[in-house]
Amino acid sequence: MAKPTLSMKPTGWFQVAWSDQVSACAVHAMKYFGEEMVAWRSESGQVTVMNAYCEHLGAHLGFGGLVVGEVIQCPFHGWQWNAEGRNVCIPYQDRPNRGRRMRTYPVAERNQAIYIWHDVEGREPFFDAPDVFASFADGRSAADYYPQQRLFREALELHPQYVLENGVDFAHFKFVHQTPIVPVFTRHDFAAPISYVDFTITFEGDDQQSIEDVRSGVQAINGGLGIAVTKSWGMVDNRTISAVTPVDDSTSDVRFMVYIGRPNGKDAAKDSARAAAKAAEFGDEVIRQFTQDIHIWSHQRYSDPPALATAEYEGFTAIRKWAMQFYPADEKE
Repeated sequence: MAKPTLSMKPTGWFQVAWSDQVSACAVHAMKYFGEEMVAWRSESGQVTVMNAYCEHLGAHLGFGGLVVGEVIQCPFHGWQWNAEGRNVCIPYQDRPNRGRRMRTYPVAERNQAIYIWHDVEGREPFFDAPDVFASFADGRSAADYYPQQRLFREALELHPQYVLENGVDFAHFKFVHQTPIVPVFTRHDFAAPISYVDFTITFEGDDQQSIEDVRSGVQAINGGLGIAVTKSWGMVDNRTISAVTPVDDSTSDVRFMVYIGRPNGKDAAKDSARAAAKAAEFGDEVIRQFTQDIHIWSHQRYSDPPALATAEYEGFTAIRKWAMQFYPADEKE
């Protein structure tokens, strides 16, 4: 299988864990962007993500490291490091080592997910990670929805950009998902690092005529290449988060989260067991359709330049031009 030709070290926010994987005073080991990392939650609840190897003698903090109050303690010699990656204690010396620092990453925690800011040039974040509720500014919150449903697929040979390009790909619905949906795009806004794609839904009838149904549609917000959040309105109230994070130079982890709206909004006590079951069933269907996309992406080769149909040109050209800002400078044309 051909590996992606795009850089696997783009700039942006990327999910590295779910919040419930890093409980209070817990240490979670992981690998992303070719680096061994740990996420740990202090006693006060703050999450820190840092490179995993202690600057003392290289012990991996994810295997035996302990959270002690607001610091993480190395399992080898007890050296303690704070949330800024600075050594604050050497237990057999009266002062810490102020000359060494462990690399830490900016962290955002929202929608039950932990995101880090990755940038090979070391720049600070220049846009926020999108929130599946707050970013749509419509007053809705997690309380209006059933509990989050999830998909996690590890180490797939795909690039985050494949997933983002799906947002402008109107033609795949019929052939990948076997659904008669034909999106009618009403917004392509790629003017900033956070981009927006909106469309209403048209259905294709048996004799291939279009049947307008402007009561249904989707709004998508792309926070760089790593996170896309959607709000669907009309047929079934649902919101989704897709998060694709490079593991190394050829593979990525894929996470997908779905929220289904409660029929009674925040008054969950009025929801019937039947309504909850139907919501879970619909969430499973949304996830099933996403796995159909994953099957394509994980066997896809990046085509550059692509052979586009006339109707595809505007969307694909805009999103690919927009995506270039997230790659290391020496890889840009």
